[in-house]
Amino acid sequence: MPWYPKAVVLVVAALALAILVVRPLREGIFRVDVRWLVSVHLVRFVGIYFLYLSARHELPYGFAVWGGWGDILIASLALVVMLFSRSKPLLLVWNILGLADILAVAATAARSEIAVPGSMHQLDKFPLILLPTFIVPVIVVTHVLMLARVLRNHSS
Repeated sequence: MPWYPKAVVLVVAALALAILVVRPLREGIFRVDVRWLVSVHLVRFVGIYFLYLSARHELPYGFAVWGGWGDILIASLALVVMLFSRSKPLLLVWNILGLADILAVAATAARSEIAVPGSMHQLDKFPLILLPTFIVPVIVVTHVLMLARVLRNHSS
């Protein structure tokens, strides 16, 4: 198994534990304007870079197309969600799509590397090493936090 799925799980677990244990952090996250949490997802325009690397045969086509276009779509929709952040249904749908996309992209990266060892070598160096070690975990955690906020406010 490649190293990066393990890194994503480890960092997500560490972030989740910190949020659960550190009360000021947890309270702050639930008070921050949701547009700030959504804006984190603008980093998903990195999908453009995936497509570029695929065109240069430096990333597998299947990963780059799925991950690239999915991330570009979610980042573009994040701009819409930021404009209409008070729409709970929009935020809920975008979060579900975004979380499903990031999990599928992570699984596709792992499958690509298992199928052709070394095919995901770009994740081993800067700047893409930031994806499994920081960006993807933050994206996953912010999706879960926003879903929790929407569902918490909906049940109140």
